[in-house]
Amino acid sequence: MNEMHRHFIIHKPYGYLSQFVGDLKEKKLLGELHDFPEGVMAIGRLDEDSEGLLLLTTDGMMSEKFRSKNIEKEYYAQVDGEITEEAIKSLQHGVEIGIRNVRYKTLPCRVFRLTPHPDFPPRTKKIRDDRHGPTSWISITLTEGKYRQVRKMTAAAGFPTLRLFRVRIGQIKLGTMKAGEVVEVENLETV
Repeated sequence: MNEMHRHFIIHKPYGYLSQFVGDLKEKKLLGELHDFPEGVMAIGRLDEDSEGLLLLTTDGMMSEKFRSKNIEKEYYAQVDGEITEEAIKSLQHGVEIGIRNVRYKTLPCRVFRLTPHPDFPPRTKKIRDDRHGPTSWISITLTEGKYRQVRKMTAAAGFPTLRLFRVRIGQIKLGTMKAGEVVEVENLETV
């Protein structure tokens, strides 16, 4: 492995795009969180509304490895309503979602209700008022990563995602990292 490559683990806060440059006025970019080296790239992405674990590297081969179907990605999703066992089973077996106007059935995955709920700090922008009814949290572990897949899956099961965190990629966990925290590591494969 090339000793010149650099690798980072970050807790992407809500409201940031998973990119470093852009002509996007009033959008927050990852480069505002840290002085990253030239050529750094996000391994996979989290949309602007999603939070949590994001890996960055200057090594394109490392990026390909972590994005492969051999690496699990675990998400915690706060969904609208008290999710049912039927919806969880549906998610586990795969649901039909749209990808670029084409119907796609997701691969089987691990899904379970999280009790107690994760103890994440409140989001900077309030999701909704409690009077709109209950919410529940689930864990979803995937090996694929289609555009906005978790959000599309929970909506297809009848429980739209209100808040989404990626908490694990392979063996790397978000743990107790705070939103916006950046940690440089020697090797992503040995973290």
